[in-house]
Amino acid sequence: MKKGKVILAQERFALTIDRLCHQLIEEYDDFSDACLIGIQLGGVLMANRLQQRLIDILGVQSILYGKLDITFYRDDFRTRTTPLKANTTEIDFLVEDKNVILIDDVLYTGRSVQAALTALQHYGRPKKVRLMTMVDRRFNRHLPIFSDYTGIRVDALDEAYVKVQWAEEGAEDSILLFAEKF
Repeated sequence: MKKGKVILAQERFALTIDRLCHQLIEEYDDFSDACLIGIQLGGVLMANRLQQRLIDILGVQSILYGKLDITFYRDDFRTRTTPLKANTTEIDFLVEDKNVILIDDVLYTGRSVQAALTALQHYGRPKKVRLMTMVDRRFNRHLPIFSDYTGIRVDALDEAYVKVQWAEEGAEDSILLFAEKF
C-alpha cells in the first residue's frame, strides 16, 4: 500500500472522538429517545467506538445501537463488474419516533448516505435523522447531503483518497490523505 500523509494522528483522533461524544450528549442527554446506527463498514467501526465512549462517559449500561448494510440500496450496485459481498444488518429495534444518529467514516459524494436513508425506512419512521462523519470531503458532493457532526473537514481533489484507520483493524487510529486512490 502507498504511504499517505497523516492529517489526523492518534492523539488528536482520540480528542475528536471525545468532542463528537460531548456534542451528542449536549443534544441527546441520556439517549433515552436516541440511537446510533453505523453504516457498514467504516461507519460501524466509528459507531462502535462512539457507543463505548458514550457508555463510559455517561455511566450507563447501554445505548441503542445498530449496524446497517446498504449494499443493495446503492444506486450503482447493478453496474459492478464483480459480485458485491453484503454485510449483515443488525438492528433489533424500531427507529420509530427515535432521534437517529446515522454514522459513517467518510462523507464523499453522499451516495452511501442516500442509500442508508432508504434502507433505514424498513425499521420505522424516525423522529429525526442526523448524520455524523469522521471526515467530510466538502467539495465532492453529488447530492445535497451534509454532516451534522463532523470530526474533520478535508478539501481534496477528486483523485485524492481519504482513509480512516482504526486500532480495531490493527492500525494506529489516524486519518490519511493519499494523492490518488490505490
